[in-house]
Amino acid sequence: MNLSYWEIKSWLTNVDYTIVGSGIVGLNSALNLKERFPKANILVLEKGILPQGASTKNAGFACFGSLSEVIDDLKSHSENEVLELIKKRVDGLQLLRETLGDHTIDYQELGGHELFTNSDDLYEECLSKKDAINSLLKPLFNQDVYSLQDNRFQFHNIKNNYIFNQFEGQIDTGKMMEALLQKVQKKGVKILNNSAVEGFSEDLNSVKIKTNQLEFSTSKLLIATNGFASQLLSENVKPARAQVLITKPIDNLHIKGTFHLDRGYYYFRNIDNRILFGGGRNLDFQAEETTEFSQTQLVQNKLEQLLKTTILPDTPFEIEHRWSGIMGVGNQKKAIIKQVSNNVFCGVRLGGMGVAIGSIVGKELADLF
Repeated sequence: MNLSYWEIKSWLTNVDYTIVGSGIVGLNSALNLKERFPKANILVLEKGILPQGASTKNAGFACFGSLSEVIDDLKSHSENEVLELIKKRVDGLQLLRETLGDHTIDYQELGGHELFTNSDDLYEECLSKKDAINSLLKPLFNQDVYSLQDNRFQFHNIKNNYIFNQFEGQIDTGKMMEALLQKVQKKGVKILNNSAVEGFSEDLNSVKIKTNQLEFSTSKLLIATNGFASQLLSENVKPARAQVLITKPIDNLHIKGTFHLDRGYYYFRNIDNRILFGGGRNLDFQAEETTEFSQTQLVQNKLEQLLKTTILPDTPFEIEHRWSGIMGVGNQKKAIIKQVSNNVFCGVRLGGMGVAIGSIVGKELADLF
């Protein structure tokens, strides 16, 4: 690449911390490092023109777990581990709101709703365990989290009651990332877009980084690429694609809040008088275990069918836009935040809870120094 003396001197010399990924984790990590080490030279590398992955490609749910998800987690984690997971999500959401402000991210606490189809056996299990889970979560919330609510939104093919969580909300993730970018740049953090890291090598005191554009050295390397982590690390993180669509504006849209259906594999919400609807990776887990940003007929057809038959059965609608995001998942729900080698560190595997835990994972990654 044809770089000048000035460019090398200003951007690529004496770099203290290089962060790969300008999503919610990477930028929060940069923010916390800059607050602790104001004189540090911090560089963020982003492979896209905008933050890739899931930070601006998700549904913007400020959620910490539907009742069925908590019940499911208790089958593979201890009660203390589940409490710890939920506490981190709640604390992470609080940190996000404190860092940027509710108005800035358009935070609305409209509640979370878990819906059950008429043939879903899971409903009975959730009802039978609701009180026990509320007792388990009492120390975190000081009141019941999950309650029954009638089907006031007139969804079809859905049981007459669904489970309501008054503490959950929704945000505008575009506004969130815009505000985070402005905040870190104002503090002097440098960001290079269109810079895909192709590899790195390490010696005692530094890491040499090779991107598609250039090569340079840094004292410390922080990898915050979540679903793309396996491209640079050998950690237990798999990509999980989430396909999403959004309708054109709908007059007098009465649906308000965030909604989970079919164990959370489908999820929808209101935004700007539209319905944003995503999910369906359970239709073909193998195909959706990919880092390709694209859509499939199988998933998109199912999303449209559910919109027509269940969510908006009596309302004409048109699809305006479709996209996909890449999450990072694994056999455990706990994020991986650790020192990988002498000068390489990572904060990855957010398990589809990036909005909730991204801020706190970024902070804990910075706290490793």
